[in-house]
Amino acid sequence: MVDIAVIGAGLAGLICARQLQQVEYQVVVIEKSRGLGGRVATRRLQDTCADHGVRYLEDQGELSQQLIQILSDRQILHPWLKTPYQLEAETLRPTSPSLRYAASTGITSVAKFLATDLEILRGQRVIAIAPATDEWELQLEPTAGEPIPNFRARALVVAIPAPQALALIEPLSSVVPTNFLKKLRSVEFEPCLSAIATYPTGCQQDLANFAEAITFPKDSDLTWLSIESSKRPGDRQPVIVAQSSPEFAQRHLATTDLQPAGQHLLEQAAKLGLPWLNTPETLQVHRWRYAFASQPLADQYLETNAPLPLVCSGDWCGGRQTENALRSGREAAIAINQQLERRSMPPINLLL
Repeated sequence: MVDIAVIGAGLAGLICARQLQQVEYQVVVIEKSRGLGGRVATRRLQDTCADHGVRYLEDQGELSQQLIQILSDRQILHPWLKTPYQLEAETLRPTSPSLRYAASTGITSVAKFLATDLEILRGQRVIAIAPATDEWELQLEPTAGEPIPNFRARALVVAIPAPQALALIEPLSSVVPTNFLKKLRSVEFEPCLSAIATYPTGCQQDLANFAEAITFPKDSDLTWLSIESSKRPGDRQPVIVAQSSPEFAQRHLATTDLQPAGQHLLEQAAKLGLPWLNTPETLQVHRWRYAFASQPLADQYLETNAPLPLVCSGDWCGGRQTENALRSGREAAIAINQQLERRSMPPINLLL
Protein backbone atom coordinates (compact mmCIF):
# COMPACT_ATOMS: atom_id res chain seq x y z
CA MET A 1 0.00 0.00 0.00
CA VAL A 2 1.14 3.54 -0.79
CA ASP A 3 -0.03 6.87 0.57
CA ILE A 4 -1.43 8.24 -2.69
CA ALA A 5 -2.08 6.77 -6.12
CA VAL A 6 -2.29 9.19 -9.04
CA ILE A 7 -4.09 7.81 -12.08
CA GLY A 8 -2.79 9.51 -15.23
CA ALA A 9 0.66 10.82 -16.15
CA GLY A 10 -0.48 13.95 -17.97
CA LEU A 11 0.71 17.36 -16.82
CA ALA A 12 -1.82 17.59 -13.98
CA GLY A 13 -0.98 14.13 -12.64
CA LEU A 14 2.78 14.69 -12.83
CA ILE A 15 2.63 18.11 -11.15
CA CYS A 16 0.38 16.69 -8.42
CA ALA A 17 2.72 13.75 -7.79
CA ARG A 18 5.79 16.02 -7.65
CA GLN A 19 4.13 18.35 -5.14
CA LEU A 20 3.12 15.45 -2.90
CA GLN A 21 6.49 13.75 -3.14
CA GLN A 22 8.07 17.07 -2.19
CA VAL A 23 6.48 16.73 1.27
CA GLU A 24 7.49 13.04 1.51
CA TYR A 25 4.26 11.22 0.75
CA GLN A 26 4.77 7.85 -0.88
CA VAL A 27 3.24 8.42 -4.33
CA VAL A 28 2.81 6.13 -7.32
CA VAL A 29 1.59 7.33 -10.72
CA ILE A 30 -0.31 4.78 -12.82
CA GLU A 31 -0.42 5.42 -16.56
CA LYS A 32 -2.23 3.28 -19.13
CA SER A 33 0.16 4.24 -21.98
CA ARG A 34 3.81 3.39 -22.40
CA GLY A 35 4.54 7.09 -22.86
CA LEU A 36 4.02 10.10 -20.61
CA GLY A 37 2.25 13.42 -20.93
CA GLY A 38 -1.22 12.63 -22.25
CA ARG A 39 -1.82 15.11 -25.07
CA VAL A 40 1.68 16.47 -24.52
CA ALA A 41 2.57 13.87 -27.10
CA THR A 42 5.30 13.32 -29.68
CA ARG A 43 5.17 10.78 -32.51
CA ARG A 44 8.56 9.27 -33.27
CA LEU A 45 9.32 9.04 -36.98
CA GLN A 46 12.28 7.51 -38.80
CA ASP A 47 14.82 10.29 -38.27
CA THR A 48 12.71 12.95 -36.60
CA CYS A 49 9.49 13.49 -34.64
CA ALA A 50 6.24 15.46 -34.61
CA ASP A 51 4.08 16.97 -31.87
CA HIS A 52 0.58 15.75 -32.65
CA GLY A 53 -1.29 16.83 -29.51
CA VAL A 54 -0.29 19.96 -27.63
CA ARG A 55 1.33 22.13 -30.27
CA TYR A 56 3.78 24.18 -28.18
CA LEU A 57 4.18 25.87 -24.79
CA GLU A 58 3.54 29.54 -24.18
CA ASP A 59 3.36 31.82 -21.18
CA GLN A 60 -0.22 31.51 -19.93
CA GLY A 61 0.43 32.26 -16.26
CA GLU A 62 2.62 31.68 -13.24
CA LEU A 63 3.30 27.96 -13.59
CA SER A 64 3.69 27.78 -17.37
CA GLN A 65 6.07 30.74 -17.16
CA GLN A 66 8.11 28.97 -14.49
CA LEU A 67 8.17 25.74 -16.48
CA ILE A 68 9.26 27.48 -19.69
CA GLN A 69 12.06 29.28 -17.87
CA ILE A 70 13.39 26.09 -16.27
CA LEU A 71 13.24 24.07 -19.47
CA SER A 72 14.77 26.88 -21.51
CA ASP A 73 17.66 27.16 -19.05
CA ARG A 74 18.24 23.43 -19.48
CA GLN A 75 18.05 23.76 -23.27
CA ILE A 76 15.04 21.44 -23.45
CA LEU A 77 12.82 24.21 -24.86
CA HIS A 78 13.71 26.90 -27.37
CA PRO A 79 11.75 29.78 -28.95
CA TRP A 80 10.00 28.52 -32.06
CA LEU A 81 7.23 30.79 -33.26
CA LYS A 82 6.17 34.31 -32.52
CA THR A 83 3.48 34.99 -35.11
CA PRO A 84 1.36 32.21 -36.61
CA TYR A 85 -0.76 33.09 -39.61
CA GLN A 86 -4.52 32.84 -39.96
CA LEU A 87 -6.37 32.07 -43.17
CA GLU A 88 -9.03 34.70 -43.81
CA ALA A 89 -10.90 34.98 -47.11
CA GLU A 90 -8.22 32.84 -48.78
CA THR A 91 -5.48 35.21 -47.57
CA LEU A 92 -2.86 34.49 -44.92
CA ARG A 93 -2.75 37.23 -42.30
CA PRO A 94 -0.45 37.44 -39.25
CA THR A 95 -2.07 37.06 -35.85
CA SER A 96 -1.16 38.90 -32.65
CA PRO A 97 2.43 38.09 -31.67
CA SER A 98 3.09 35.81 -28.69
CA LEU A 99 6.22 33.71 -28.31
CA ARG A 100 5.69 29.95 -28.57
CA TYR A 101 8.26 27.40 -27.41
CA ALA A 102 9.10 23.99 -28.87
CA ALA A 103 11.43 21.16 -27.88
CA SER A 104 14.11 19.78 -30.17
CA THR A 105 13.31 16.22 -29.10
CA GLY A 106 9.54 16.76 -29.05
CA ILE A 107 7.04 18.31 -26.65
CA THR A 108 6.87 15.10 -24.64
CA SER A 109 10.26 16.17 -23.25
CA VAL A 110 8.25 18.43 -20.92
CA ALA A 111 6.48 15.43 -19.39
CA LYS A 112 9.71 13.44 -19.15
CA PHE A 113 11.28 16.27 -17.18
CA LEU A 114 8.33 16.47 -14.78
CA ALA A 115 8.45 12.69 -14.34
CA THR A 116 12.03 12.73 -13.09
CA ASP A 117 12.41 10.69 -9.86
CA LEU A 118 8.72 9.80 -9.72
CA GLU A 119 7.60 6.19 -9.38
CA ILE A 120 5.47 5.53 -12.45
CA LEU A 121 3.79 2.32 -13.52
CA ARG A 122 3.53 2.55 -17.31
CA GLY A 123 1.32 0.45 -19.53
CA GLN A 124 -1.01 -0.24 -16.59
CA ARG A 125 -4.69 0.55 -17.00
CA VAL A 126 -6.86 0.96 -13.90
CA ILE A 127 -10.18 -0.70 -14.77
CA ALA A 128 -11.94 -0.41 -11.39
CA ILE A 129 -11.60 1.24 -8.01
CA ALA A 130 -13.31 0.24 -4.79
CA PRO A 131 -13.23 1.50 -1.20
CA ALA A 132 -12.12 -0.89 1.52
CA THR A 133 -12.11 -0.15 5.26
CA ASP A 134 -9.50 2.61 5.17
CA GLU A 135 -7.94 2.40 1.71
CA TRP A 136 -8.70 2.37 -2.00
CA GLU A 137 -8.29 -0.91 -3.87
CA LEU A 138 -7.30 -0.50 -7.51
CA GLN A 139 -7.90 -3.24 -10.04
CA LEU A 140 -5.45 -3.17 -12.94
CA GLU A 141 -6.09 -4.66 -16.35
CA PRO A 142 -4.41 -8.07 -16.71
CA THR A 143 -1.28 -8.18 -18.85
CA ALA A 144 -0.46 -11.36 -20.76
CA GLY A 145 2.08 -13.44 -18.89
CA GLU A 146 2.26 -11.12 -15.88
CA PRO A 147 0.49 -11.34 -12.51
CA ILE A 148 -2.01 -8.64 -11.59
CA PRO A 149 -0.57 -6.52 -8.78
CA ASN A 150 -2.71 -6.02 -5.67
CA PHE A 151 -2.63 -2.24 -5.47
CA ARG A 152 -3.90 -0.16 -2.56
CA ALA A 153 -3.65 3.49 -1.54
CA ARG A 154 -4.87 5.68 1.30
CA ALA A 155 -5.93 8.41 -1.11
CA LEU A 156 -6.59 8.68 -4.82
CA VAL A 157 -6.06 11.40 -7.42
CA VAL A 158 -7.74 10.76 -10.77
CA ALA A 159 -5.98 12.99 -13.32
CA ILE A 160 -7.53 11.83 -16.60
CA PRO A 161 -10.27 13.27 -18.85
CA ALA A 162 -13.57 13.66 -17.02
CA PRO A 163 -15.47 11.01 -19.05
CA GLN A 164 -12.78 8.44 -18.25
CA ALA A 165 -12.78 9.48 -14.58
CA LEU A 166 -16.57 9.14 -14.55
CA ALA A 167 -16.34 5.58 -15.90
CA LEU A 168 -14.21 4.65 -12.87
CA ILE A 169 -16.16 6.55 -10.23
CA GLU A 170 -19.79 6.24 -11.36
CA PRO A 171 -20.06 2.57 -10.28
CA LEU A 172 -19.59 3.93 -6.73
CA SER A 173 -22.68 6.15 -6.97
CA SER A 174 -24.14 4.60 -3.82
CA VAL A 175 -21.26 5.96 -1.71
CA VAL A 176 -19.87 8.93 -3.67
CA PRO A 177 -21.79 12.22 -3.18
CA THR A 178 -24.38 12.95 -5.85
CA ASN A 179 -23.10 16.50 -6.42
CA PHE A 180 -19.58 15.20 -7.06
CA LEU A 181 -20.87 12.94 -9.85
CA LYS A 182 -23.12 15.68 -11.19
CA LYS A 183 -20.17 18.03 -11.62
CA LEU A 184 -18.10 15.31 -13.25
CA ARG A 185 -20.91 14.56 -15.71
CA SER A 186 -21.21 18.25 -16.60
CA VAL A 187 -17.77 18.35 -18.27
CA GLU A 188 -17.86 17.99 -22.05
CA PHE A 189 -15.04 17.39 -24.52
CA GLU A 190 -14.39 17.93 -28.20
CA PRO A 191 -12.44 15.41 -30.30
CA CYS A 192 -9.66 16.10 -32.81
CA LEU A 193 -7.84 14.20 -35.54
CA SER A 194 -4.13 14.79 -36.10
CA ALA A 195 -2.60 13.87 -39.46
CA ILE A 196 1.19 13.44 -39.35
CA ALA A 197 2.76 13.52 -42.81
CA THR A 198 6.34 13.28 -44.06
CA TYR A 199 7.65 14.35 -47.48
CA PRO A 200 10.81 13.94 -49.60
CA THR A 201 13.77 16.09 -48.62
CA GLY A 202 13.53 17.91 -51.95
CA CYS A 203 10.35 19.63 -50.76
CA GLN A 204 12.18 21.42 -47.96
CA GLN A 205 13.17 24.33 -50.18
CA ASP A 206 9.49 25.13 -50.89
CA LEU A 207 8.95 25.66 -47.17
CA ALA A 208 11.76 28.18 -46.69
CA ASN A 209 9.45 31.19 -47.06
CA PHE A 210 6.24 29.48 -46.02
CA ALA A 211 4.40 30.12 -42.74
CA GLU A 212 5.56 27.85 -39.93
CA ALA A 213 2.01 27.53 -38.56
CA ILE A 214 -1.46 28.46 -39.79
CA THR A 215 -4.88 28.53 -38.14
CA PHE A 216 -8.06 28.17 -40.19
CA PRO A 217 -11.64 29.52 -40.05
CA LYS A 218 -14.18 27.84 -37.78
CA ASP A 219 -16.14 26.44 -40.72
CA SER A 220 -13.11 24.60 -42.09
CA ASP A 221 -12.46 20.88 -41.56
CA LEU A 222 -8.86 21.89 -40.89
CA THR A 223 -8.06 24.09 -37.89
CA TRP A 224 -4.26 23.94 -37.58
CA LEU A 225 -1.30 23.27 -39.85
CA SER A 226 2.28 23.31 -38.62
CA ILE A 227 5.60 22.61 -40.25
CA GLU A 228 6.97 20.42 -37.50
CA SER A 229 10.42 20.26 -39.09
CA SER A 230 10.73 24.03 -38.51
CA LYS A 231 10.95 23.25 -34.78
CA ARG A 232 14.17 21.37 -35.47
CA PRO A 233 16.36 23.47 -37.81
CA GLY A 234 18.69 20.54 -38.46
CA ASP A 235 15.91 18.40 -39.94
CA ARG A 236 16.06 17.99 -43.70
CA GLN A 237 12.87 15.99 -44.12
CA PRO A 238 9.68 18.08 -44.15
CA VAL A 239 7.14 16.99 -41.53
CA ILE A 240 3.62 18.41 -41.36
CA VAL A 241 0.92 18.09 -38.69
CA ALA A 242 -2.65 18.94 -39.71
CA GLN A 243 -5.30 19.00 -36.98
CA SER A 244 -9.02 18.82 -37.64
CA SER A 245 -12.01 20.73 -36.38
CA PRO A 246 -14.10 19.10 -33.63
CA GLU A 247 -17.00 18.68 -36.06
CA PHE A 248 -14.86 16.80 -38.59
CA ALA A 249 -13.40 14.57 -35.86
CA GLN A 250 -16.87 13.90 -34.47
CA ARG A 251 -17.94 12.48 -37.83
CA HIS A 252 -15.06 10.01 -37.62
CA LEU A 253 -15.32 8.87 -34.00
CA ALA A 254 -16.37 5.38 -35.08
CA THR A 255 -14.20 5.21 -38.21
CA THR A 256 -11.80 2.28 -38.18
CA ASP A 257 -9.56 3.39 -41.05
CA LEU A 258 -8.59 7.02 -40.50
CA GLN A 259 -6.25 7.29 -43.50
CA PRO A 260 -8.91 8.81 -45.83
CA ALA A 261 -9.78 11.39 -43.16
CA GLY A 262 -6.12 12.33 -42.81
CA GLN A 263 -5.78 12.53 -46.59
CA HIS A 264 -8.74 14.90 -46.71
CA LEU A 265 -7.02 17.24 -44.24
CA LEU A 266 -3.90 17.26 -46.43
CA GLU A 267 -6.04 18.05 -49.48
CA GLN A 268 -7.34 21.11 -47.66
CA ALA A 269 -3.80 22.12 -46.75
CA ALA A 270 -2.61 21.70 -50.35
CA LYS A 271 -4.96 24.52 -51.40
CA LEU A 272 -2.57 26.97 -49.73
CA GLY A 273 -0.30 26.77 -52.77
CA LEU A 274 1.75 23.67 -51.98
CA PRO A 275 0.07 20.95 -54.08
CA TRP A 276 2.61 18.33 -53.00
CA LEU A 277 1.14 18.41 -49.49
CA ASN A 278 -1.50 16.08 -50.92
CA THR A 279 1.06 13.35 -51.72
CA PRO A 280 3.03 12.51 -48.57
CA GLU A 281 5.62 9.78 -48.34
CA THR A 282 4.04 8.57 -45.10
CA LEU A 283 0.81 9.44 -43.35
CA GLN A 284 -0.25 8.56 -39.81
CA VAL A 285 -3.50 9.68 -38.22
CA HIS A 286 -4.18 9.87 -34.49
CA ARG A 287 -7.61 10.32 -32.93
CA TRP A 288 -7.88 12.41 -29.77
CA ARG A 289 -11.27 11.50 -28.37
CA TYR A 290 -10.86 14.00 -25.51
CA ALA A 291 -8.81 16.77 -27.09
CA PHE A 292 -10.27 19.93 -25.58
CA ALA A 293 -12.74 20.64 -22.81
CA SER A 294 -15.61 22.39 -24.58
CA GLN A 295 -17.41 22.75 -21.24
CA PRO A 296 -14.77 22.68 -18.47
CA LEU A 297 -15.36 22.51 -14.76
CA ALA A 298 -15.47 25.95 -13.15
CA ASP A 299 -13.28 24.79 -10.24
CA GLN A 300 -9.57 23.90 -10.35
CA TYR A 301 -10.24 20.42 -8.96
CA LEU A 302 -13.07 18.23 -7.73
CA GLU A 303 -12.85 16.56 -4.32
CA THR A 304 -14.67 14.38 -1.83
CA ASN A 305 -13.68 12.44 1.28
CA ALA A 306 -16.65 10.09 1.05
CA PRO A 307 -16.10 7.23 1.12
CA LEU A 308 -12.32 7.96 1.14
CA PRO A 309 -10.03 10.85 0.05
CA LEU A 310 -10.56 11.36 -3.69
CA VAL A 311 -9.65 14.27 -5.98
CA CYS A 312 -10.15 14.68 -9.72
CA SER A 313 -7.81 16.93 -11.68
CA GLY A 314 -6.87 17.85 -15.25
CA ASP A 315 -6.75 20.51 -17.93
CA TRP A 316 -10.57 20.41 -17.88
CA CYS A 317 -10.56 21.99 -14.42
CA GLY A 318 -10.78 25.77 -14.46
CA GLY A 319 -10.24 26.05 -18.23
CA ARG A 320 -8.70 24.13 -21.10
CA GLN A 321 -5.11 25.39 -21.33
CA THR A 322 -1.74 24.05 -20.24
CA GLU A 323 -1.73 26.54 -17.37
CA ASN A 324 -5.02 25.09 -16.14
CA ALA A 325 -3.54 21.58 -16.10
CA LEU A 326 -0.53 22.76 -14.09
CA ARG A 327 -2.68 24.72 -11.61
CA SER A 328 -5.14 21.87 -11.26
CA GLY A 329 -2.34 19.45 -10.45
CA ARG A 330 -0.94 21.79 -7.82
CA GLU A 331 -4.33 22.45 -6.23
CA ALA A 332 -5.20 18.74 -6.28
CA ALA A 333 -2.05 18.02 -4.28
CA ILE A 334 -2.96 20.68 -1.72
CA ALA A 335 -6.50 19.31 -1.45
CA ILE A 336 -5.47 15.67 -0.93
CA ASN A 337 -2.88 16.74 1.63
CA GLN A 338 -5.61 18.58 3.55
CA GLN A 339 -7.64 15.38 3.64
CA LEU A 340 -4.70 13.32 4.92
CA GLU A 341 -2.06 14.71 7.26
CA ARG A 342 -2.07 18.46 6.51
CA ARG A 343 1.68 18.54 6.11
CA SER A 344 3.30 21.92 5.59
CA MET A 345 3.33 22.32 1.81
CA PRO A 346 5.64 24.99 0.34
CA PRO A 347 5.10 26.52 -3.10
CA ILE A 348 5.71 24.03 -5.86
CA ASN A 349 9.34 23.58 -6.85
CA LEU A 350 9.64 22.15 -10.35
CA LEU A 351 13.36 21.59 -9.88
CA LEU A 352 12.92 18.90 -7.24
